[in-house]
Amino acid sequence: MTVGGEKVDAFVPLDLPPGRPALVIDAKLERRIGQAEQALVRLDLAGEMVPSLDWFIYAFVRKEAVISSQIEGTQASLVDLLAFEAEDQPQPNADVEEVTNYLDALAYARGQLASKRGLPLSLRLLNEAHKRLMRGVRGGSKQPGEIRRSQNWIGGSRPGNAVYVPPPSEKLPQLLSSFEKYIHADDRLPKLVRAGLLHAQFETIHPYLDGNGRIGRLMIALLLEHCGLLKAPLLYLSLFFKRHREEYYRRLNLVRLEGDWEGWIDFFLDGVGTIADEAVASARELFNLVSTDRTRLLGVESASVSALRLFERLPRHPIVTVASAIKLLETSKPTATRAIEVLAEIRILVETTGKKRDRSFAYRAYMERLRTGTELDISR
Repeated sequence: MTVGGEKVDAFVPLDLPPGRPALVIDAKLERRIGQAEQALVRLDLAGEMVPSLDWFIYAFVRKEAVISSQIEGTQASLVDLLAFEAEDQPQPNADVEEVTNYLDALAYARGQLASKRGLPLSLRLLNEAHKRLMRGVRGGSKQPGEIRRSQNWIGGSRPGNAVYVPPPSEKLPQLLSSFEKYIHADDRLPKLVRAGLLHAQFETIHPYLDGNGRIGRLMIALLLEHCGLLKAPLLYLSLFFKRHREEYYRRLNLVRLEGDWEGWIDFFLDGVGTIADEAVASARELFNLVSTDRTRLLGVESASVSALRLFERLPRHPIVTVASAIKLLETSKPTATRAIEVLAEIRILVETTGKKRDRSFAYRAYMERLRTGTELDISR
């Protein structure tokens, strides 16, 4: 292939499932599959045992949106996102907007899959999610929601010195048609293995000019629900990929260079098991914290109905202002102010601005547990 006058070697993958060489599931990989599947069962059970699954969906989805965006260079933290949501600003800054777009894309995709009249898990659904992901942000001029019609590349300043050059655009119709068919194919491979294969294949095809990584990671969550491995979107692998960024790229590259699907699947399953167990521990820790703090609140003389009602909303709104509390409680300014004061008196809420007016209050203990892994990597 010639791009810009240079001869370039682009990689065109074979269709799934791997055939040359074929994927070999040996005893070690079989154990890894079993461990990952059991971790997902534990996560599903944890979701059923907590009194409010919405708390954890809210928390984990936002954590994933932040981390997946950070992998692509977005400089927004979980605190930045939650502060924006609390302040109800008409327009976020550019970095936070990329995160809110991710939330919008995921919510749209899950809504379609949950609706009888919605789109199935398909290329069209991914295109619609991509359109929402890229709306008005970096890369927003690079054909949002459309399969690329020109060559892209990863690393380097041009295809000629790139780390990886995906398939040329004229190959995409056939590649993506086969990819979509495999989503709904019926073969004997375990569902988790199929999810891992599909993620690697999507990243290898790289069908968009921008946003491929985020859509590819979002797709994992959709696949786990689609194939019945999880009842709710509680598992997101961006944190594992962020921690092991170099290994993630190395494993994908070895699939392309050597056909090492076994090494990639082992890495993928390690991520599933690790993050699922961490999510179970996080759910338990957050639930115990909320239960303990509820008991503390009920034990003080200043406790009021409005303070308790506001407390019950904190897991979904861990940063509040007087204005946001008025909306949450549908009450007057004095009542909302007093509810915040009661929670601040027993240090459930902590004032974060240091100002006398337009103050924000955070459920700091909750956020400290939730924000693990979402800190900005200032060394990169």
